[in-house]
Amino acid sequence: MIGHARLQPVADCLFSDVDRMLLSTALSCGPTVMRMTEPPRPPGEDPTAPQNPYSSNDPAPGSPPPPPAYGSPQPPTYGSPPPVYGSPPPSSGAGGYAPPPSSGAGGYGPPPGSGAGGYGGPPPGYGTPYGAAPVGYSNNDEKTWALIAHFGGIIVGFIAPLVALLAKGNESPIVKAHATEALNFQITWGIATIVAVILGVCTLGILSFLPLITWIVVIVFSIIGGMKANEGTLYHYPVTFRLVK
Repeated sequence: MIGHARLQPVADCLFSDVDRMLLSTALSCGPTVMRMTEPPRPPGEDPTAPQNPYSSNDPAPGSPPPPPAYGSPQPPTYGSPPPVYGSPPPSSGAGGYAPPPSSGAGGYGPPPGSGAGGYGGPPPGYGTPYGAAPVGYSNNDEKTWALIAHFGGIIVGFIAPLVALLAKGNESPIVKAHATEALNFQITWGIATIVAVILGVCTLGILSFLPLITWIVVIVFSIIGGMKANEGTLYHYPVTFRLVK
């Protein structure tokens, strides 16, 4: 109130009634106190720079940079050349993918073969599609029975391949394939020979040459079939009705 009494004469001369009323109200209320929005800064610091309340977490000068966040792209290694466009991804080194283990502890061993605990493969010739050459003979016994089926038909007709089929057909798919093919050929041309003989008799010898032709056909193609069997190839006889499967 003392300050107000001293300033009153000066205020009456310089200010109007409204100004005097506002000045009187301001002086009567006392000084205004403003709340600080941030802690005081140390001397010499730029007052316009933003203040970090957690300055203790800042890295010290010369310390290594913090590691990148999880999932963020990794920075390239210092001194490494940039990757060439179109080149495959790295297989080893920093950032590369290591090859999978092949052996040793933690590796993947080879799949089991034949024998105890292994996967037994099908016998030779098993599942061979019709018309394809079977797999080579597994032993000399199979080859012998295949040759008997083809060459034996020249002498005893269909009996030779039939015996080979009954003797080894259930044991060896290869012998079964050769014997079945030879048996169908011998049955077809055996019937043709019988028909040729009947025609020769009925025509009083005019067509007596027909049985000779059928016999020559049997000899020629049986030899060809036996030669193919000797090479390990299944021969398919032409002009043959395949009655036996």
